[in-house]
Amino acid sequence: MKISKPMAQMNNLEGLLEGEGISHAAKLLKDISFIYENAEGCDPETVMYEVCTCERAQKGKKGDLLWGLSILHPVRINGECCMTRGHWHVDRDCAEFYYGIKGRGLLLMMDEKGECFGEEVFPGSLHYIDGRYAHRLINTSADEDLKVGACWPVTAGHDYAATEKQPFTVRVFLENGEVVCR
Repeated sequence: MKISKPMAQMNNLEGLLEGEGISHAAKLLKDISFIYENAEGCDPETVMYEVCTCERAQKGKKGDLLWGLSILHPVRINGECCMTRGHWHVDRDCAEFYYGIKGRGLLLMMDEKGECFGEEVFPGSLHYIDGRYAHRLINTSADEDLKVGACWPVTAGHDYAATEKQPFTVRVFLENGEVVCR
């Protein structure tokens, strides 16, 4: 029997996804400024978050899974916490799991009526996201990256247009060290 090394490694101590076939993308403020209440006066070149994805799965092959890592930096945009763009899945039957690795934050979810609810994210937290909910991550730390692993079906797709048409109805700020939802 042949024993080989894995193609990738999730380094939980450092919160890194390393190895073959890992794609990396960074989102700058200028790419997502429209999701913030007020991005005026902020540097558009600020790196807000990064996403690393293990690309081993065959695109479109039913049953295949993707593994990813989201890294949200402790940036505030006029007091509002750093957040991912957020999305629904194109295939609403596809669920997803998030796994807290480093830092502190929130998983914000929203149903199709615009009702929002959240779960605390911290090292070791595990989150099941029903495919019927839009979801986004929010870094609530003043000085630490939020790092979250994710596993989802390759056929799920990302429906960003739906969250642009129906934006999340809750905003999260850090005020005097306290998380404030409005």
